[in-house]
Amino acid sequence: MAHSVLAVGAAVVTGAGSVWYLPALADLRAGADRTRSCRGAAAACVSGWGTAGIVAVLLLLAGDWWVPGTAALTGALVTAGLRIRATVRRHEERREAARQWGELGRTRPPYAAGRSRHAVAALLAVGLAAAAVTAVYGMAAELS
Repeated sequence: MAHSVLAVGAAVVTGAGSVWYLPALADLRAGADRTRSCRGAAAACVSGWGTAGIVAVLLLLAGDWWVPGTAALTGALVTAGLRIRATVRRHEERREAARQWGELGRTRPPYAAGRSRHAVAALLAVGLAAAAVTAVYGMAAELS
């Protein structure tokens, strides 16, 4: 598959991802009005979508596969690191909230997090993994 076709596809997907990265940008701009875990998750979101945009540009400019591949791998590692750090912070915030609610005599906060968010995250992870496997398979077929 030609670089230009993949670049157009990556650009279209990045444009469609604005439903995620624009609210994440708003969370980052809100600063201290958002929790540290929320800002961390927003940074991970912006990093991931920014990586997709950079890869789209590199697919147009670079002649070799290793340039956009390296950018994609680096962006994925940065995004994963930011997301893991945000998850750790979220767990710390939940423990702190549980401790504070316990001091008030309640055993848990007045609301419970929905499980649908985890289902959507799982579907996204499976879809991204399938896309990565397809891309690697395509690059391997192209090189051989």
